[in-house]
Amino acid sequence: MSFLISDAHAQAAGGAAADPISPLIMMVVFFAIFYFIAIRPQMKRAKEHRNMLGALAKGDEVVTSGGILGRVTDLSDAFITIEIADKLEIKVQKHAITAVLPKGTIKSA
Repeated sequence: MSFLISDAHAQAAGGAAADPISPLIMMVVFFAIFYFIAIRPQMKRAKEHRNMLGALAKGDEVVTSGGILGRVTDLSDAFITIEIADKLEIKVQKHAITAVLPKGTIKSA
């Protein structure tokens, strides 16, 4: 654990000074690791979700975040109307759509 805490040494007449760049380099390395493990994958998933919502059209079969399976009947900027049974429609927020399913999934379920 001594790599985190510098050892105390008696100062010699011609002793070398502590390297002030070393902690800065360690901070940059930690930030880079955090970026590639946490931030970048989350941004990629958010971009894929935005693209999926942008490509929605009437007739698509979708699943909501609550697990409701239905067919899209109407689209607006913030809300989507989904038919979950014959003549039974619900309106959900657009970002609540988690997946677009292949055609025919509702009939096979």
